[in-house]
Amino acid sequence: MQIDGLSRPAVTDAIDAGDMPTVASLVASEGYRLHAVYCGIPSSTPVAQAELFYGVPLAVPAYQFFDRRAKRPVRMSQPDVAAAVERSLVRHRALLGGGGSYSNVYRGGAREARFCMSSLEWTDPFRTRYPLVLPALGALYGRELLQAASRVLRDLVSTPGNFLSGMAGGQNVVAELKFATSHLAVAVIMRELIALFAVLDVARGLPVVYVNLVGYDECAHRRGPGSGLARRALRDIDDVVDRMITAARRTGRRAYDIWVISDHGQEPTVSYIERHGRPVRDAVVDVFRAQGIPVEGWPSTLRRLGLHLHGRHLLSPAAGDRDAAEGRRRNRIAVTAQGPLGHVYAFMPLAHEDLDTIAAALGEDAHIPLVMAPDGRDRARAWTAGGRWTLPKDGARILGDGHPYLATASRELVELCRHPDAGDLVISGWSLGAPLVSFPHENGSHGGPGPEETAAFALVPPDTPLTSVGAEPLRPADLRRCALGILDGTVRGGPEARRSPSVGNRLPGTLRLLTYNVHSCIGLDGRLSPERIAQVIAAREPDVVALQELDVSRHRTGRVDQAQAIAERLEMLLHFHPALSIGEERYGDAVLSRLPMRVVRAGALPRLAALRAEPRGALWVEIEAGATRVQVINTHLSLIPSERRVQVDALLGPDWLGATGAGQAVLCGDFNALSWFPVCRRIISHLRDVQLGQPGHRPRTTWQGGLGLGRIDHVFVDPAIEVVAVSVADDIQARVASDHLPLMVDLRLPNRHG
Repeated sequence: MQIDGLSRPAVTDAIDAGDMPTVASLVASEGYRLHAVYCGIPSSTPVAQAELFYGVPLAVPAYQFFDRRAKRPVRMSQPDVAAAVERSLVRHRALLGGGGSYSNVYRGGAREARFCMSSLEWTDPFRTRYPLVLPALGALYGRELLQAASRVLRDLVSTPGNFLSGMAGGQNVVAELKFATSHLAVAVIMRELIALFAVLDVARGLPVVYVNLVGYDECAHRRGPGSGLARRALRDIDDVVDRMITAARRTGRRAYDIWVISDHGQEPTVSYIERHGRPVRDAVVDVFRAQGIPVEGWPSTLRRLGLHLHGRHLLSPAAGDRDAAEGRRRNRIAVTAQGPLGHVYAFMPLAHEDLDTIAAALGEDAHIPLVMAPDGRDRARAWTAGGRWTLPKDGARILGDGHPYLATASRELVELCRHPDAGDLVISGWSLGAPLVSFPHENGSHGGPGPEETAAFALVPPDTPLTSVGAEPLRPADLRRCALGILDGTVRGGPEARRSPSVGNRLPGTLRLLTYNVHSCIGLDGRLSPERIAQVIAAREPDVVALQELDVSRHRTGRVDQAQAIAERLEMLLHFHPALSIGEERYGDAVLSRLPMRVVRAGALPRLAALRAEPRGALWVEIEAGATRVQVINTHLSLIPSERRVQVDALLGPDWLGATGAGQAVLCGDFNALSWFPVCRRIISHLRDVQLGQPGHRPRTTWQGGLGLGRIDHVFVDPAIEVVAVSVADDIQARVASDHLPLMVDLRLPNRHG
């Protein structure tokens, strides 16, 4: 979930102020980590998402610029422009392949994309491959639809009040009228629609779903990032985050990692138009004329209408082509300026000295705080009120010594000036020690190098291996690399795992044992991931782990030694016993331990030859737990009742449990038998079933994840061993990682002397 325009300092303030309780709970209760992310320059959504979705930095020189190849001025809110930019990016792997993409600039390779600028259509709310989907949604999600309608109605009722409040605060009348309409359409109605569609994608189990929530960014532009309206938008966004998290954790189709990120920040701004009484393009034109450079113009009545090639309105792509053709004949310059970043294009040869003179005059006469121009391959010239500088060498003179990304931002300003579609001169409203100037009517903006506008964030689970390259700050490309690794199952988690609520309640002096059939590490979503199995186990912090159905060097699971991979991830000792060996391929059970252990016995269990069933085995290890030793036998019994009976007879006989000694035995594993089956009743005549007779605990099923079809995984203990606590893991990750759920028990063991 991307919260558009929310900087890292702003999200911290919102958490502290209580405006984002859901996000705050991720940090306080689930150990989520808030990472600072440098978003790149220009600090805008098209640039950040191009790097995140496709790994390409600086995809465009601004939100609004002159396309030199198409020979026309463009802005990224035009679908054909966004689509053309995305086509230039697809040579790289798309992050959202096969997933869902909502309210983004690019669709990012998604199978389902709605309200994305590069593929925007008026039918986005209604488009579906399946004609019955919309009426089905009405039937299945009627309650959610009514709630969404009530939220829209609430904002509709508050719209006149917001308009009057803006007028009372001295806002621009025309801008406020436009904002009233766009806010209801974009920040309210579209917010509710994309939340509904995204929840549906999560329920279907798409591999990745990316939702861009734009309400805060829009309100921050209009009223300022610290305004009451912007803070109210954050509360609405936090509600959407809560709904998405709830949907992700309810689904049984896939174990989702939930990230909350931003693409850039916002800086409080003053309007150039309001400060100087005219648009910046008019001021630039006057500077050129003062230098004796002829500039042809268009009637001033068109200047207020939108994007200009010095005064010419871009009505449509076709009109833009006509404008470009006429502009080449009659215009000598083009000025594009959105937010605090703009470009000046001179359609004529200008000498080095001419650019110096014009740049200096833009600062002195047009009152533009920062002007830049390329100067060779790896340098740029910069002009401010304090003088003329060279980037990146003099970055501190322009951005200040305290800028959190000084070196990187100084270097990227040079790269911005050298972009193929950058202007001959780049203009910016950034000025060290002064309010940021935005060229249109707005009170908050982004696009330049300011410390707040470049300060994005990523809020991710505690075991997410999110790291930057070298000494560079964390940036969208690093988020992309980590996300692709998680999708591919190739990344390893960090040393700190997600903790289950039961971990914190563990009593001292107990031994925690967990038994888990891992289904060859293939989850219910079809994904092969020993890493995910290890995460499920690590979240519970067991001392001893009994695993069944492990593949070692088997072709069907990529020749991976699953037992070793899980043990290394958990940093535990390992003993593996193959019940089945075919050449180098093995399949069987294992015991992992944080405590010293030794193998006492490992071997096959009896089979009925006429049945030709899968071979079964057992593994007996002795665990040294402080002042005592406990004998743990891990097994996986046959599916066939008659064969299970002879296997249980063997386990209860003199070679196995009969040799463990009084008060020391634990028998655990997948018995393929419900608790009332004869083999289980036979075992509990000797040992105790940990799920029976425990105060406050109702026996829980362990097979088929969230469906709960049966209790076939068991832990049986000697009556002398005290059962302190017992639980079955049922979080979303555990419900999807295997077709079984882990059974965990805390035991208090008698010492050697009883």
